[in-house]
Amino acid sequence: MLETLGAKTIEDLADMGRFGRFAWRSIVASGWSIARVTTYPLIWAQMNIIGVHSVPVVMITGAFVGMILAVMAYDQLAGMGLEEHLGVLINVSVVKELGPVLTAVMLAGRVGGALTAELGTMNVTEQIDAVRSMGTDPVRYLAVPRLLACLLLTPILIIYADLLGVLGGYFIGVIQFGINNQAYWKFSAYGVDLWDVAVGVIKGFFFGTAIAIISCYKGFTCKEGAEGVGQACTEAFVASFISILALDFGLAVIFKAIYNTFWPLKSLVG
Repeated sequence: MLETLGAKTIEDLADMGRFGRFAWRSIVASGWSIARVTTYPLIWAQMNIIGVHSVPVVMITGAFVGMILAVMAYDQLAGMGLEEHLGVLINVSVVKELGPVLTAVMLAGRVGGALTAELGTMNVTEQIDAVRSMGTDPVRYLAVPRLLACLLLTPILIIYADLLGVLGGYFIGVIQFGINNQAYWKFSAYGVDLWDVAVGVIKGFFFGTAIAIISCYKGFTCKEGAEGVGQACTEAFVASFISILALDFGLAVIFKAIYNTFWPLKSLVG
């Protein structure tokens, strides 16, 4: 048992080291690729696959999140006579947490699985080795365009999901439950600051980077056969999901400390 545990620990540590090297190579190659115009067509193609094809799913997810929050919260607020504050609860929940996290998780399932399956199939069929044999860095040619596309589009998709969540809550709260239209937007404006939107967008950069690097790494290192590709897709989603939650927690602590540090100064100046 001890021998098995030790071998598993060594294997996990070695895998972490390989992942760290892959992540570093991808980030460095991304910095070089931004300055090369020849890389842009590859990035545009991945942005179309990752971003445009994800819009319908993001639209449905964001809208239903806002509508579900409105349905669940209305009775509790109405019992206290605070139903006009429904917009605050919906918009704060969507913009601060649910919008960024759920959008990232959805992208991890859809985009991350697609990237892993695509690169895993290329790895199994030795296409990555063929790229390497032609003197081209496969990380720069295959991983970097996908990384940059996820990095750039995840924040935009988060903003889109936030917008649809707010509109979904508006539809249920104002149109179905009859809340005052002006009160909905007025209290929402009091509850949501530009800081909240900016934090969600910044989180999107980290989420997109994590999803792309993990998915590409799993695709590059998947085992042979269809079973290996399927296992890599599952591992990529699980690892991306855990990394999203861990990053969300760490970034929430950091941004809360920044906000508490500078907000008193801002209020004194105001």
